[in-house]
Amino acid sequence: MSLSIAIVPVTPFEQNCSIVMCNKTQEAAIVDPGGDIEKIKAQLDKMGATPTKILLTHAHIDHAGGTAVLARDLNLPIIGPEKEDDFWIKALPQQSAMFGFPQVESFTPDQWLNDGDSVNIGDVELQVIHTPGHTPGHVVFYQPEQKFAWVGDVIFNGSIGRTDFPRGNMEELVSSIREKLFPLGDDIEFICGHGPNSTFGHERQHNPFVSDHRG
Repeated sequence: MSLSIAIVPVTPFEQNCSIVMCNKTQEAAIVDPGGDIEKIKAQLDKMGATPTKILLTHAHIDHAGGTAVLARDLNLPIIGPEKEDDFWIKALPQQSAMFGFPQVESFTPDQWLNDGDSVNIGDVELQVIHTPGHTPGHVVFYQPEQKFAWVGDVIFNGSIGRTDFPRGNMEELVSSIREKLFPLGDDIEFICGHGPNSTFGHERQHNPFVSDHRG
């Protein structure tokens, strides 16, 4: 496998921050650093990884709360999400109060992402898929050769993302899953924002919200 992947649970919400490293170059991206910065740095050191960027699926605090500090500490560019999540980034200080988190900083990404973009981690390319519904600017990162995806809070093992936050949309979320993610293939494994990994094939069969058998 040309990638090494480590999951670092962060924040009281046990959000799955991922460190994704190209085995050839040892360059790594940090996906969704929601907090617990020292845990993330310790995992980077353990892997012998050289971090080169931060990737964000969306801007809820448990995914993005540690971004500003980590980017400053390690001098990393912030890439993503799609620009419709800018209002969530600007609201990070209010989110910290709302959810009882330590005060966090807002930031401006160095690069917004769009559907069809790609980002590189060393010699490995990730495809960007815009998947609104949980938030309007949510994106998924997909690596076709490794048959792997980072889906944030779009879909979980047995569930789907909430749509009751501002600008959430259930119809858009279901469409993102069924029309953009499931066609990638039943054998695609994904890391979700919370809980264990799954595959799109398993969710097509068993997920009560989006399965092929739903009533």
